[in-house]
This record gives sequence, C-alpha cells and structure tokens, in this order.
Amino acid sequence: MKNLINLILLFSSISFGQKFSYHQSIGNFENASSFYIASNGFIYITDKGNDEVIQLDTLGNILRDVGGFGWNQAQFDEPVDVFADPLSVYVTDKNNHRIQRFDRNLNFISQLFTHENDNPDERFGYPLSCVVSNQGDLYVLDSENKRIVKFDLFGNFKLQFGGIDAGEFALGNPVAMAISSNGIIFIADQNFLIAFDQFGNGFSKVKFTEQINSLEILFDNITLTSKKKILFAKFSKTNIDFYYLTTDYEFDNDIVSSILFIDKLYVLTPKKILIFLPSSD
Repeated sequence: MKNLINLILLFSSISFGQKFSYHQSIGNFENASSFYIASNGFIYITDKGNDEVIQLDTLGNILRDVGGFGWNQAQFDEPVDVFADPLSVYVTDKNNHRIQRFDRNLNFISQLFTHENDNPDERFGYPLSCVVSNQGDLYVLDSENKRIVKFDLFGNFKLQFGGIDAGEFALGNPVAMAISSNGIIFIADQNFLIAFDQFGNGFSKVKFTEQINSLEILFDNITLTSKKKILFAKFSKTNIDFYYLTTDYEFDNDIVSSILFIDKLYVLTPKKILIFLPSSD
C-alpha cells in the first residue's frame, strides 16, 4: 500500500491518451444525474427530473423503470446517484435522507435511513453517493455533515470518517464517491481527489486544475469528469497515471458522468448516454 500511496501523491502531470469516436446515443432523459454499468452489462440511470431510476440494456432498450416523487418504497425525492453489483442496485435518495436497495430488476428490497437515530455518529442527511465494497460494507457520502458513514452488510453502523476531525483529509464540499476492488474509497471534493482506506484513514490528496463533478470506478478503471473533460486512470501494481480521454464530439450539454466499459466510453449527459469507440486515428 505504501508504494501506491507515494505514487498517488507524487504524480504531477497529466498526458493525453486514447482518442474515441462517436458511435451512437441511447436513452431519453429529463435530467439525468448519474449512471452505473453493472458487470452483467445492465445500465442504471437516475433521472432527477422525473424522480426515476431506469434500467437499460447496452442497446438502449428500456428494461424497467421505477419511481415517481414521494417517500414511500421505490419513490424518490431527487435521486442523485446509483451503484450496482450483479445482484443489487443502490439508489441515493437525497432529499429523503436514505439509501434504497433494489434487486437487479429494480424490485425494492430495503432502505437505510438513520437521519433520526439517537447516535449522531451514524446519522446521515442529504446523501450524495453510496458504494458497496466486495465485503458487503456500505459507505454513504453524507453531505449534511461532510463525511463518510460506513455500515455493515446488515445496515449496522461501523464508523464515520472524513469529518472535521480528519485534519488535512477533512472534506470541504464533496460531490462524488467511488470504491476500488481492494477497498480504497475515493472522494471528489471540489478539485481534489482524496483517498481513504477501509478503516477511514486518509492517505492521499491530489489537486487537479479543474473541479471534479463526477467520479466512477469500474473494473479498477477510474474516470473523473469536469463539465467538458474526462480523465482516466487504471490501477496497477506500480503506478496510477491519469490522462485525458478525447473525442470527436462537440458536447451540447455539460458532461454528467462517464464510464469506460469493455473498451467503450459511455458519457452521460442530462438528456442521453453517448457511446464512443476507440479511434483508429
């Protein structure tokens, strides 16, 4: 882990990498806020314009959608983030202060709500993101208290970290969270990328020139997005080097998020998903 820490801290330049060419667009959203691609290929999108979660296949066919404004099961008040594994889908229901869990076909399973719990350490409010580790631990990005709250597989509180007592790793204005396969939690905080281990210890804080609006990790491929640019890095045993992904597409809207999946670049905008293929140029 020490080598990884040093490499993250010491990286100082960003180069230009792979170029991609526009292939097609899929989806038709009111105001998409996030998306995620499960390893089985299903695409899940949160549309805060309609308070819905939508499931697509890779051809863009709608398989299922659930939601509508409200506070009952499978209803939302500003769904802002979605995370999926092969069995479950986790939706961050911001204004309802909860995480809703669904099966892969978007059938409701359970919810996690701690906003009114007696223990202040386990409360979270206006969550912005959640991720689940390979061990089943659930991490919630708590915007009300500017920290991360960790729960076990059964929803039991384990710890909170990244708050005002975290020193140089205290969160200021976090917007997104992702987790690697080995349990490293990354937080996009303004123009900083901050890394914590699974025990809540901060160990890396890297500054970028632009504000990071979105952060995704899939198969240890990391994509960071600003409003108009996409940065990419891949974990390895020796280094983590970021570089720009460029396209031949003129974006009409700001980029919401991006994911590199099986050599295709998926870019989410508020209205649709743009799919790009590696360029031969």
